[in-house]
Amino acid sequence: MTKYVLGSNFERSGVGLHSGIFTTVRVLPGLSGEGRYFVRVDLPGTPSIPAKVEAVNETTLSTELRTAIAMNGIPTQETASVRTVEHLLAALAASGVEDARIEIDGPEVPLLDGSAKNWVEAITEAGVVAKSETSSALVLQEPVTVYQGDAFVTALPAPSTRFTYGIDFDLPAIGNQWHSWMPGEVSFAEAIAPARTFGLAYQIEQLQNRGLIKGGSLENALVCGEQGWLNGPLRFSNEPVRHKLLDLVGDLSLLGNFPVAHFLAYKASHNLHIQLAKKLALVFSEYGQEKSAFTQ
Repeated sequence: MTKYVLGSNFERSGVGLHSGIFTTVRVLPGLSGEGRYFVRVDLPGTPSIPAKVEAVNETTLSTELRTAIAMNGIPTQETASVRTVEHLLAALAASGVEDARIEIDGPEVPLLDGSAKNWVEAITEAGVVAKSETSSALVLQEPVTVYQGDAFVTALPAPSTRFTYGIDFDLPAIGNQWHSWMPGEVSFAEAIAPARTFGLAYQIEQLQNRGLIKGGSLENALVCGEQGWLNGPLRFSNEPVRHKLLDLVGDLSLLGNFPVAHFLAYKASHNLHIQLAKKLALVFSEYGQEKSAFTQ
């Protein structure tokens, strides 16, 4: 997969799904090797939060990153966090943008229309430039799996990177769905990015009582009930599973680069996605001095 740098800055604003807080995100080209990271420009000292798996703090219905705030280079008891990072990170990673400074003036990335479509369009408008240097990809050598009940996420050795997802809901409008996507073979912008987040009508009140989805609406999330979709039509016949695959891409982007492997998920969650990412990070760190044997 070709790696790129952003050609210019871009900015988007909107309401956060869970906090209901209006924030503005400004994404700037990052220096080579810096990776993707967030900057809380609304907090004293504008602390940086790395978009890395070790920074994951919470995975309830979204992925939240957190880091300790340092004063004069010394960590304090204060922390800085940013929530619902997966859609923006998926758009950047799938677009091949390895390095990006993401400035945000609040605690949650805007949900926009509930998909990654607006983020991909913003990246396209900003333009990307191919990096002169090349980076090798880590190649998985043995299966790595995490599971909970009948839900699982696994990474399998494969000749190229692929993401496959399956879901199974009792609601007839969703039912059992599968989708597979290969970077470089099928356009992320066309096949995955437009898929919107979705929720189940009977869960809405319960989630609101838990202080979640304060910013959710029929304008930024699909809602499904016993009789079908409350706010169709769908962009794809299997839009729900495509969105789950989108979330998986965003969560696994916290590894930095996607390893060469087939990522297969079924009935999974952000929590299982991150568990797999953590296990993969450990596996690749254990390759250690033999790293050259596991790159291409």
